[in-house]
Amino acid sequence: MKSLLCTEPGRFEYRDIKMPEPTMGHAIIKIKRIGVCGTDLHAFEGTQPYFNYPRILGHELSGELVECSNAPGFNIGEAVTFIPYFSCGSCVACKNGKPNCCVSINVCGVHIDGGMAEYFSVPSSSLLHGNGLGYEELALIEPLAIGAHGIQRAAVKQGEFVLVMGAGPIGMATMEFARIAGGTVIAMDINDNRLLFCSEQLNIHHTINPAKEDALTALKKITNGEMPTVVIDATGNLKAINNGINYLSHGGRYVLIGLQKEEIKFSHPEFHKRETTLMSSRNATKQDFDQVMNSITKGLINPKNYITHTLPFGIVKDEFKNLLKPENNVIKAMIEMD
Repeated sequence: MKSLLCTEPGRFEYRDIKMPEPTMGHAIIKIKRIGVCGTDLHAFEGTQPYFNYPRILGHELSGELVECSNAPGFNIGEAVTFIPYFSCGSCVACKNGKPNCCVSINVCGVHIDGGMAEYFSVPSSSLLHGNGLGYEELALIEPLAIGAHGIQRAAVKQGEFVLVMGAGPIGMATMEFARIAGGTVIAMDINDNRLLFCSEQLNIHHTINPAKEDALTALKKITNGEMPTVVIDATGNLKAINNGINYLSHGGRYVLIGLQKEEIKFSHPEFHKRETTLMSSRNATKQDFDQVMNSITKGLINPKNYITHTLPFGIVKDEFKNLLKPENNVIKAMIEMD
């Protein structure tokens, strides 16, 4: 079967690999859609932490279930997605209900080969029913769950001002779930097209471009001088992460969803005087995936809003680099396998 291998930064190759074989406790999915994630883009650029080459990318996946073992309630031929973080089940994190940050976690397309291939084998325990959703919607469950988990970590309350730095797909998902939680959302990005998308497609009423206006002044105006009680970074940009503490109210929570390779640094007095709660948000849990499914079913989120570009699998090798070009205004690219 055909697969697409990232052999080194900036280079893809199509490879013929063996079909996955049926094994106990595993399921085989005929891949239908692959969402292109920021992780995939960073891997292609050579800036993704926890990464080694060569690697088959892809973890935002949906498809048709063609084989399964030990998967009660699932039927051959149904549309499915899955949770792409395979945990050990026995480490301290897993035992405490946090398999999303398992000590020996294997994330598809990062630590192990992912799903940019015609067929893909996953643990049956990771399967999720399609619940009547289309393949495009199912392939977007995972990135939306990342945002849902970040808001769960932040424990957003009704009426709180929530600043989300970074208006990429993960940032947008975070904004959506902050809104669902009752927060008043502020979107910050240096890309005006993305801020416009947030306003028009996601109904975000407050946007700030810190490259064109003073962010502190704008935030004070929006929050009546109090500043946001929740700040969430979804940029993975070191400068933005280090600066985010300055946007936070006293007694606030700072959540890092974005990831980069360097050390974060900020003023201890600024951190301390606010009695800041600092936390990271990694991957997502089954509960987050369930929340996303329910939110889509209830019409609270329309994941198809995010899809701005589609690519047939056969041209991804040559066209992938264009997804990184700012002038192409890519929000979410979807790879079609049929």
